[in-house]
Amino acid sequence: MAGAARAVLEGRRRGLRRVWPFLGPAFVAAVAYVDPGNFATNISAGARFGYMLLWVILASNLMAMFIQAMSAKLGIATGKNLPELCRAHFPWSVNVLLWIQAEVVAMATDLAEFIGAALALNLLFGVPLLPAGLLTGVVAFGILALQRRGFRPLEAVITAMVGVIVAAFVFQMFYAEPEGTRILSGLFTPRFAGPESVLLATGILGATVMPHVIYLHSALTQRRIRGRTEEEKRRIFRFEVVDVIIAMGLAGAINGSMLVMAAALFHENGLIRVADIDQAFEQLRVLVGDDASLLFGVALLASGLSSSSVGTMSGQVVMQGFINRRIPLFLRRAITMAPALIVISAGVSPSRALVVSQVILSFGIPFALIPLLLFCSNRRVMGSLVNHHPTTALAAGVIALVVMLNALLLYQTFLT
Repeated sequence: MAGAARAVLEGRRRGLRRVWPFLGPAFVAAVAYVDPGNFATNISAGARFGYMLLWVILASNLMAMFIQAMSAKLGIATGKNLPELCRAHFPWSVNVLLWIQAEVVAMATDLAEFIGAALALNLLFGVPLLPAGLLTGVVAFGILALQRRGFRPLEAVITAMVGVIVAAFVFQMFYAEPEGTRILSGLFTPRFAGPESVLLATGILGATVMPHVIYLHSALTQRRIRGRTEEEKRRIFRFEVVDVIIAMGLAGAINGSMLVMAAALFHENGLIRVADIDQAFEQLRVLVGDDASLLFGVALLASGLSSSSVGTMSGQVVMQGFINRRIPLFLRRAITMAPALIVISAGVSPSRALVVSQVILSFGIPFALIPLLLFCSNRRVMGSLVNHHPTTALAAGVIALVVMLNALLLYQTFLT
């Protein structure tokens, strides 16, 4: 693959074949945007308010594209990932604190994704949640083992799972038969309908950007294809932007289809209180049939397994980057899956655990986004790929908005 990329950079490949060697990193990162936490939020929004909050998904997806492109650019320009740059530029005490919060975020991420996959096995096959959790761990170990064969096999499996989710929701849209005019209205007419719609919009927007994939995306691009000159680095980044647009576009389409499905099937039938994943599964069975609920369960399983593996990879990146320590990947997987098994054993509601994990994730947002902006705006760090002043201003605005929305989400969760 390095040879193919080199042929592109030297002008020996033309047409669509030029793009292929550079696709992959954004698809791995995009998994975090269709994790089980997104299922619960999008379904709740569609069931309660119909198509009205589709514009929120569109806006959040555009922000995700922008931020992930910055993260990818950081790795391409510097040959280092975001945690490694923090270690090089910040005091040791600051890096230790950043590492601790990143590990907490990694565990919260794994909690949501692990529980989502276990819940899918429970819904599809009737496996009790604790054995389903253990089985999820075994499968996740198998996915992670692909890393030993290089980055392409793992990227291929993750991309295939994203494809499964896409296919499942294409069929869900077919069953739901949504109204095209109402979809367009929801996408391009920003509006709210009271405080509850604002809360749900805040949940969709504020919890969209995941800190662990900001760290990971810079790691996925840092050594994958090395640019020998500044011009080659700029060309690699342009191809990576294509990767981001395609992958994040698919993630946005999946999230939008979740909301549309819930709007067409649940909201239109007066089922506005469907908020939990298991409720959605059962109502799909009642309203449409076993095929629809089966597809929903398969999509949830693919989401949980793939995003759980990505979360473990992110944890390895933050430990190695912030404190220059590394533990075996399988040991890390065993450690991070422990909280999820404890939660399942304690009988906590899976959907409630998903909500709590998203709140914990929101704490980590500024600790990833602010250093990302600082480094991407520093010419000594970025060279010719440094953000231009308008880009820096736009990035600062997006980051401020995401941080404020997460602060509002925390306030509404705990103080209202």
